[in-house]
Amino acid sequence: MAIISVTRPKQAWYGESIGILILDASYPCVPGNVGNASTFPFPVRYEKVEGASIDRLLNQQDPDLVSPFIDAAQRLYNSGVHAITGACGFMALFQQEVAQSLEIPVFLSTLLQLPFMYQITGKKVGIITADSTCLQPKHFISTGVSEGLPLAIAGMENQPEFRDAVLKEKGTLDSDKIQDEVVAVASELVNQNPDIGSILLECSDLPPYAHAVQAAVGLPVFDFFTMINYMHTTIVRTPFNGFM
Repeated sequence: MAIISVTRPKQAWYGESIGILILDASYPCVPGNVGNASTFPFPVRYEKVEGASIDRLLNQQDPDLVSPFIDAAQRLYNSGVHAITGACGFMALFQQEVAQSLEIPVFLSTLLQLPFMYQITGKKVGIITADSTCLQPKHFISTGVSEGLPLAIAGMENQPEFRDAVLKEKGTLDSDKIQDEVVAVASELVNQNPDIGSILLECSDLPPYAHAVQAAVGLPVFDFFTMINYMHTTIVRTPFNGFM
């Protein structure tokens, strides 16, 4: 084996490609959720952003969280990860500050996929977010989304099971009910906007239901998993094994 050198003095273990910043919250994360490590076919590492509650990030959009985000990202960097993502689309607020503070790729929000989604379809992009009342222009600005990009936005804030299980952290979660809720929201969004060419599940809690959404609306569905999986393949390239 070739001689391998230490590149990060504080790194004590190896083999985790993606670091994930996670909220200071507590609710069940089923497989498919960014907060469940078994979602990914490769090793990931988590770091909680201390004080970054759902209320402070979504409702208050507290700018004072920038320091805890940078600190948590630095801890992930020191642990040896090759890129850092988030576990909530609303982390978009701190995309630029965190990216500028590190020497590895940072992609905190699913909103970063929007320009790509629009370019490959040439059509309006549908967004399903955890709470549409909290999604503001600054989230799009922070992730480089142009003002003229055509969007249709729907939220999960009025869906009883999602609201109580995730936004209010009641302590239990009925995954079947949430699947029915997000499929209903997606179907209504497409019915009201037949010119939609793709769907973005902005929330990290929604990828478990991407297959059901796609079956209902028949469109490409993007989410945290598509973004994280894509980034993993760019930072961990492997030889091709085939034949001629």
